[in-house]
Amino acid sequence: MTPALTLEELLHWNDEASRWWKAHLGANLGLLELPCDIGGVANVQGLVRHIWVAELRWAHRLAQLPEVVPDDMPAGPLDALYATHIQASEILHKLLADPNQDWEAMYTLTARRLPPEKRIHTRRKIMGHALLHAQRHWAQLATLVRAAGFASGFGGDLLFSTALR
Repeated sequence: MTPALTLEELLHWNDEASRWWKAHLGANLGLLELPCDIGGVANVQGLVRHIWVAELRWAHRLAQLPEVVPDDMPAGPLDALYATHIQASEILHKLLADPNQDWEAMYTLTARRLPPEKRIHTRRKIMGHALLHAQRHWAQLATLVRAAGFASGFGGDLLFSTALR
């Protein structure tokens, strides 16, 4: 066995963190209105939306589905945002379960803001990026919430995840 994290384990960890934040924010709805300037959003709800909409956009790219337009996605409430995560997660789980997927195949991003030499990546790298993108933002959110005086108790470190032993 290669001593490495698998995409399946990262997806499990991502799902676990999303479930935790959905439950925590659902039990503390006022946190959604906390000011937040991460990624140019206005509040925590905007950050959560960014996390889950980006996840769905990456899932659509990898599955060769029409890319969603962020402005067409719901701004809330929390349940509608979480449904975006569920949709993305289902797509990603199906892709990982498909033995015919070529994760070493190259994928060219269409983002014009990226220089041409930074647009071509393996599908495996894009999947890893999509899953780690969320984890990075959940850690930022835990710090933001704690700094605002609301201990979250978020145990999002991989060490505490049930995604792997």
